[in-house]
Amino acid sequence: MNGKIICSNKKANYEYFILDKYEAGIKLKGTEIKSIRAGKVSINEAYVEVKKGKVFIINMFIGKYDFGNIFNHEELRDKELLLNKSEIRKLANKIKLEGLTIVPTKAYFKGSLVKIEIALAKGKKNYDKRETIKERDEKRRQNKFVY
Repeated sequence: MNGKIICSNKKANYEYFILDKYEAGIKLKGTEIKSIRAGKVSINEAYVEVKKGKVFIINMFIGKYDFGNIFNHEELRDKELLLNKSEIRKLANKIKLEGLTIVPTKAYFKGSLVKIEIALAKGKKNYDKRETIKERDEKRRQNKFVY
């Protein structure tokens, strides 16, 4: 991944064990890309589903473009992600057989294109989340005393 990060899903690392990451393109309308360039985007509540051999990101918020007219986009419409068929099959099998989920972790520019980094993830239990908090606090303490 190289390019300017538009937004990231910080809760993903706290809520899930990240197993595998993929880079996917996204189908957008003209006013959507202009809103993304203006920074009106969020993937915090978004999730990814596989439907009929296609991958969609659901609940990704892209704000209305200020200078758009009657052809402005819906803010929470389902957007298709662009992946190879083999990757789609692989993801669908992992979801079906192992009970995993797909979570968007980052949205970024790669050249002039918008890419979404999606991760194959397994949900954490409460005791796993507490362990994550402990590890994070321990790292902070170690960095605090090092000069």
